[in-house]
Amino acid sequence: MEVRLYVSNLDDSTTEGTLRQMFSQWGAVSSVKLIKDGTNGRSKGFACVTMATAGAAQRAIAGSHAESLAGRRLTVKIAEQSKPIASEGYQSKLGAFGATARRPKVNPPTHNKGGGGYQSKLGAFGNNSPAPTPPRRRGRDQRH
Repeated sequence: MEVRLYVSNLDDSTTEGTLRQMFSQWGAVSSVKLIKDGTNGRSKGFACVTMATAGAAQRAIAGSHAESLAGRRLTVKIAEQSKPIASEGYQSKLGAFGATARRPKVNPPTHNKGGGGYQSKLGAFGNNSPAPTPPRRRGRDQRH
């Protein structure tokens, strides 16, 4: 069973070939992936080395603690599995903004004349009824 190792604290001059040669002393190396900066192509200082067997991976972890590469002590450990990325957009912890919360409207709401919503006092919109009359004031401050 293949085991992927995370190797960090690498020098900028480190190459995939150098890593393959170093780790092959502890067992068969399936693949080496040096992580590089996309803008300038230089190493970011870490890599993933896949060992062919679990035993080779354990020997590489134990043996690399005594090794240094380009004057740097390497940190080697078993790589963690990457977390799956949601394929349907951002998933909120509240669940309110996920893509699965949106559903198409099958029956759009019907507009009731005279009910709810904005009503123009001029009668220019809506049901063409005359503008409502203001309520009459009662009491001592009645205006004429």
